[in-house]
Amino acid sequence: MVRFKNRDDDCEVISEDPRCRQCIEDRALGLAIRDAITRVHGDYGLACCSISFTVKYLNAYTGTVLLRCRKDSYRLLCSALPFVRSLESRAQRYPCFLNTLHVGGTIRTCQKFLIQYNTTQLLRLLQNCTNEEERQCIQKSLLSCSLTEEPSPSGDEEEDD
Repeated sequence: MVRFKNRDDDCEVISEDPRCRQCIEDRALGLAIRDAITRVHGDYGLACCSISFTVKYLNAYTGTVLLRCRKDSYRLLCSALPFVRSLESRAQRYPCFLNTLHVGGTIRTCQKFLIQYNTTQLLRLLQNCTNEEERQCIQKSLLSCSLTEEPSPSGDEEEDD
């Protein structure tokens, strides 16, 4: 049995319009990237990259995208990413571009990189605060974040004894 090696590419969607990130869908992003690969590398590049190309993770709030492709064609993918100039969603075009942050061999290394990257971005954000009130507001919003599930609004939850 042969194992196919993949490369995972962490990217960031950068746009002037904040509504762009909220409307991103992984299907539309995948089509835009495939179109850019076709424009840059032609049918050969598209055939090489589309064998195992997938959008593994997409966070619309932070604009973080995780792309996966085969190891032997990840350079074709990375070289075509700067040519993605807009995303089409809900019959509207949003101008944006993709910034490659990290290329890793596994999803786990990409997750570790994103944790470190987000930590440095938050520290940079705190250092750029002009007064103590802004700093307190950012710290308060960070501390209020949680990953717990909210109870259902109907209140029909069953209790286990």
